[in-house]
Amino acid sequence: MTPMKEDYLKIIFELGGKSKKISNKQIAIGLNIAAGSVTEMVAKLVEEGLAEHTPYSGISLTEKGIEIAEIMVRKHRIWETFLVEKLGYKLSEVDDDAEVLEHVTSDRLLDSLDEFLGYPTHCPHGGVIPDKEGHYQEDSHTLLADVPEGKVVMVDRFIDNRELLNYLDEIDLDIGDKIQVMHHAPFEGPTTVKLIDNVSDTDERQISYKAAHYVFVQEVRPPINKR
Repeated sequence: MTPMKEDYLKIIFELGGKSKKISNKQIAIGLNIAAGSVTEMVAKLVEEGLAEHTPYSGISLTEKGIEIAEIMVRKHRIWETFLVEKLGYKLSEVDDDAEVLEHVTSDRLLDSLDEFLGYPTHCPHGGVIPDKEGHYQEDSHTLLADVPEGKVVMVDRFIDNRELLNYLDEIDLDIGDKIQVMHHAPFEGPTTVKLIDNVSDTDERQISYKAAHYVFVQEVRPPINKR
C-alpha cells in the first residue's frame, strides 16, 4: 500500500465515503491535486477491492477500504492532536508533519501516543479518532453548503486541508460556532452566515463556495421548555 493510496482512502473516508458516493472533484479539492489525475487512482482502488465506483455517481469505500482508512485516520489525527496540544502547532500547520509521521508510525508507538494524550476522541479540527478496537462515533456529513437559508447550525468539523484551515482562520470561523445561514449566493457565490452567540447584530461572515463544501455542521436543536 503506497502513501498516495492511503491518502486517497483517507480523504474519501473523511468526506463520507463510508456510506455515500464521493465525486472525483471533491477528492481533487481535498488533496489539492488536478481533477484529471483522480480517475486513474480511483480505477486502481476499485481494481484492488478497496472502493466501488458508480459512473456519474461517485466512489465509496468497500469494507476492506474502510478498515485501512480507519487505521490511517487514527494515526493522522492522533499525531495532529499531539502536535497541537503538546508542541504548540497552529491548526493550519499540523497537516504536513502529521502526513509524514502517520506513514512511519508503528502500532506500539501509536498506542503509546494515544495513552499519553488521554485517549482523545476528536482531533483539533473536529474529526473523529477511532479507538484501538476501531470504535468511534460517526462524523457529521452535513455540508454548510447544503443547509437551508434561515436555519441555525453549529460548526462541527473541517476537512483537513491546509489552504482551507488558513482561510477559516482569516475569517475567524471556529469549531463550536453557532451560525445562522442567511443566504447562498447563486452561480457558486459565497454563503453568508451570522454568528448567533456574538453580541453584535452585524457580525456576519461570507464563506466562499468552495469552503462551504468542506465545513461540516450539526443541527442545533431548540431547548425543551419545561413547565
